[in-house]
Order: sequence, then structure tokens, then C-alpha cells
Amino acid sequence: MSSKHFFKNPKLPFVECRYSINSGRHYKHHIHKSFSVGGIDQGEVIYQVEGKTIKLLPGSLALMNPEILHSCNPTKFCKRSYYILYLDVEWCLQLQQSLWQIDKFSPVNTILLEDNYTYQQFIKTMKLLMDNGDLLEKEQNLVELTENIFLQACDPATVIKETPFKIEQLKQQLSLNLDTDISLRQLSLELQTNPYTLLRQFKAATGITPHAYRLNCRIEFARKLLQKGFDLSQVALECGFFDQSHFHRHFKAITTVTPKEYQVNFIQ
Repeated sequence: MSSKHFFKNPKLPFVECRYSINSGRHYKHHIHKSFSVGGIDQGEVIYQVEGKTIKLLPGSLALMNPEILHSCNPTKFCKRSYYILYLDVEWCLQLQQSLWQIDKFSPVNTILLEDNYTYQQFIKTMKLLMDNGDLLEKEQNLVELTENIFLQACDPATVIKETPFKIEQLKQQLSLNLDTDISLRQLSLELQTNPYTLLRQFKAATGITPHAYRLNCRIEFARKLLQKGFDLSQVALECGFFDQSHFHRHFKAITTVTPKEYQVNFIQ
């Protein structure tokens, strides 16, 4: 049985992804306006681009610069399951500008990236985008994946000299409105900085990502509400978790006890 799944979120307008399962459909040669990355997790495909023909197998990634004519089709009598990631060029440029001093998008210099770590990172990121989860976590994983690809596949450019950022100001932003979903894009607008420079500097200064810091803030707030006897479902909602199972999993991972086990110690 074949099926198709898509991800698109208005709060992350620069990314779209697709997962096709057990598909035998064939594409005509076509182009994308976006920078695209493809990878298969089952089967094999014939990848044709720039006059070259390559067999794409699990473990490698197909890289497609904007407006490059290409096709990726299954081999004869063989269906495949694959992920495809589409990224807006302006977003890619903004990410590259957090790395290098450039004025326009730097295209990748290879059509095939054969690196198992990056492939596994791609699969993990695609699954995360497809599942329920925090936007900040989705965006951070996407940034780390794309940055890794660009560092491997783009020609070197002048490295930028980063100006130290006010980390405490960002911590304050991350600790507010814990019941809402936020993105790096939103935070960067408020703090007037490149969002991907922001991510890198915060991680360098604290040892964790903004998402991990915000998750810890949520757990700390949850502990206070649980001590006051709030209902578990209400606590999950107030702290920005999707449901009780989402709340339960993260609370136990950080405290080693379930929310209920924690709360009974404070209720007489």
C-alpha cells in the first residue's frame, strides 16, 4: 500500500517536506525554485541531473540547487520510500550569511552527498518535522542539518566574525509565555539579529539549544503547578505540551519521576 505525507506550517513558511511510502510513480524531468534535498529509506532510485545518472541508495542524499533540471525515479520493478525536503532560497541565504560573508545564495558543488552521519541526521529531522512537536525543536534540527550540508557541499567563503550576543536577554524571552509555540524566526525579530547566529551563540554559551532551555523552563513551571495541586491535564496545557503523554515523557526524562509521582509528595 502506497501513501504520501506532507509537512507545511505557516509559522515555518520557508520549509516543506514530503514522505512517500512504497511509491512506484515516475516523474518527468522538472525543476524546483527551492533548494532541495532527497533521501530514500527503502528501495533505490535512478537520479538524473546535469547530464549525470546516479543510482541513489539509502545512506546518501541527493542535493538539488534551485532551477536545476532533474528527476528521481525507481528502478524497474522496484518501488521506493523517500523523503524530500524543499527549502526557500532566501532562508538558505540567511543561514549561509550566519556562516560566511556573502551577498547571494551559494549553490552546493555536488549532486550527491555520501555521508552516513548526515543521512541519519536527515532522516531524523524529516521524521521530527512530520510528527507533532515544538516548532522551536523542529526549526533547530532543520538548521543543524542544513548547516551541516552547506559546510560539506559549498565552496568555502570568508568566515564572518561574530559579535557576542546578549544571552541573558534571550534566556528571558525563552522563559516567557510557555504555553505558546515560538520559532527562532520570531525570537530573532524581537532581538533584531540573525536567527542562526543566535542559535549558534546561545548553544556555545550555555551548552544547550534554545529549545532545550525552554523545555527546562516548562518543566520548572510544571513543578510549581504540580506542587499547588493543579490537575495534570491543566498543567500540560499551561506549560505548552501537546497532551499528557508528551508532558509525561519530558517530565520523567528530566526529573526521573512521572508528574503524578512528583505531585503526591506535596498533596496532604
